Amino acid sequence: MTILDIGEVAQRSGVPASTLRYYEERGLIASTGRRGMRRLFDDGVLERLALIALGQAAGFSLDEIARMFAPEGQLEIDRKMLSAKADELDRMIHKLSMMRDGLRHAAACPAPTHMECQKFRRILRLAGLKSPNNAADGPRTLSHKRAGAKRR
Repeated sequence: MTILDIGEVAQRSGVPASTLRYYEERGLIASTGRRGMRRLFDDGVLERLALIALGQAAGFSLDEIARMFAPEGQLEIDRKMLSAKADELDRMIHKLSMMRDGLRHAAACPAPTHMECQKFRRILRLAGLKSPNNAADGPRTLSHKRAGAKRR
């Protein structure tokens, strides 16, 4: 086992030292001690940082990622949580595919204006709907809320 200082970990992982300190504060990684004012880590932290990056890329929050590590630092991934995230990604892929196809259609649509295109108007209506599956997509503007209220 090799001991690395925080600068070496930052350089080898591509994770800024400030983020490493934050991850340590959150309990995602742990230093093994200090050399002067610099935190020291065993080289296993690089694999753990890769797991954190993979989790974030898959859309897991830091809290969800933290739950994947047992108190002793062993990996304990909840397979049901992975399956649920995969389902969520499937829904997101479907939604993004529909948006992509709609944008391609809108770019090439022969209608005089986009508002005269029935397909564009259908996409516009769908974009304004708020369902349990897309409630976490981010805040809606007031115009989206009003558009939704008028339909009900």
